[in-house]
Amino acid sequence: MAQPLARDVIEVLAVQNGVCIRPVPLRRIDTLTGANTVLNVPCGTTMEAKCPSCAKRNRQLRMAQCREGWHLDHEPVNTPDEPDDYQRYLVELRADAQAWRDQAEGAGTDTADLDAAIADLDAEINDAGMRGNVLGRPSPKRSRSTRRRQDAPDLPKRKMTPSTLGRTFTSSNGRTFRPSMFVTLTLPSYGRVNAGVPVDPSTYDYARAARDALHFSKLVDRFVQNLRRVAGFDVQYFAAVEPQKRLAPHLHMAIRGHMPRAEIRQIVAATYHQVWWPPTDVIRFEGDRLPVWSDEAGYLDPETGEVLPTWDEALDQLGQDNDAEPLHVVRFGDQVDVQGVLAGTTDADTCIQYLSKYLTKSIGDALDPDNLAQRAHAERFANALRFEPCSPTCPNWLRYGVQPKQAKAGMAPGRCKGKAHKPDHLGYAGRRVLVSRKWSNKTLTEHKHDRRTWVLEALGLPDEPTDPHRYTWRPVKPGDPDLEPIGVRLLRDIAERQRWRNHMNQLQAEADGQDFSATEGRAA
Repeated sequence: MAQPLARDVIEVLAVQNGVCIRPVPLRRIDTLTGANTVLNVPCGTTMEAKCPSCAKRNRQLRMAQCREGWHLDHEPVNTPDEPDDYQRYLVELRADAQAWRDQAEGAGTDTADLDAAIADLDAEINDAGMRGNVLGRPSPKRSRSTRRRQDAPDLPKRKMTPSTLGRTFTSSNGRTFRPSMFVTLTLPSYGRVNAGVPVDPSTYDYARAARDALHFSKLVDRFVQNLRRVAGFDVQYFAAVEPQKRLAPHLHMAIRGHMPRAEIRQIVAATYHQVWWPPTDVIRFEGDRLPVWSDEAGYLDPETGEVLPTWDEALDQLGQDNDAEPLHVVRFGDQVDVQGVLAGTTDADTCIQYLSKYLTKSIGDALDPDNLAQRAHAERFANALRFEPCSPTCPNWLRYGVQPKQAKAGMAPGRCKGKAHKPDHLGYAGRRVLVSRKWSNKTLTEHKHDRRTWVLEALGLPDEPTDPHRYTWRPVKPGDPDLEPIGVRLLRDIAERQRWRNHMNQLQAEADGQDFSATEGRAA
């Protein structure tokens, strides 16, 4: 039993060579030639990859993206491409479909089939390389008074300039510097902690900690808005959300440009986000007494048969109450760290390494499985989060007598399947990596394509066409005769990676030899 399993050795060797150990088999059909090929697609399509190889690859890709856009000295050009013939054809077809639907609605006929066809056409429009929706915002956005809270300080507002670059500074010797910033923001204290564990769990404010984690992403958006108003230019950023030992999310942000530290602290103190949701201070349904579903009306009171107010009705009632208070107000804590960073320095490399430190892990990976006190702290936090509504569609709204948005049968409080309620996310459902639109001239996909092109050129391999309309992809089911065993696929990928690595090492040795010869020649 002490002998290692052969399959485990394959996975170890695959990780050493950067091969995905959980590849997804997909069938690629060439619409031009009819070729049918089963390919291994790496599992790491997100930052929280499923295997170490994909996690490392994604981390390196994000590091390259952060490094390329942080200290730009020229304005990034983000001019959209001209639509091609296929994209124009799809939009023209969408216009005809909208006209047919309007005619059917005017005649009083059923439009269900047309609505389904339009939905498929909208999805095809996005797949063809167009962003957004042809109709824009489908419904008007609700808004309340924008008057600032009395307990929040006011902020200066400078005239905006059409620039994404910060100020330059000239030293006494004539050198010009364009510094940037690395900012770390945290949430406030909920009670004394020691090594990430509350000293007195009975006084630790778990309810507030849960709500702050749920709405942390909105608070970050408010901070960016205030930052740009005060800075007077279109501030660009690359940020990562990571967990602290106390399980609260906090933010590391690389910011292009420089501002005084006092202004940054003033902006943090003045930033808040108000959650205008129906109140949750009264529990109407719990235990075995839960609302019942009706196909005609939605959820009903089990005793009186009263129809519970819908999400829109609850918001309308909240908007008509002039004395209503927000459900929650989330703010940053007092701990603010601001560092000035120059391009090409070791500090810049250290900050990039720190930014990407936890991107390959889920937030729940911060838990130490051997730390019983921290595990108990996580369980208490999960209990506080269990019945807290995480979104307008959360089933927990039934507990407080409100039908969730897009309510359907089978919902029950405490059984939300949303990302925020999963143990690995600890209440935070937002994106782990936040990148502004004008950070660089490239998207993450373009950064990935650049790295792929460089490797293929170095190996002398041809680059296959990347026409998105040429190939059709289909999932391969287990038992498919064309699907080889996972061990065979891993061995083949390992052999290919080893061949690539040997070739790259040979090229590196030849380059080092040429550099050495040139150095010797100059010395002679």
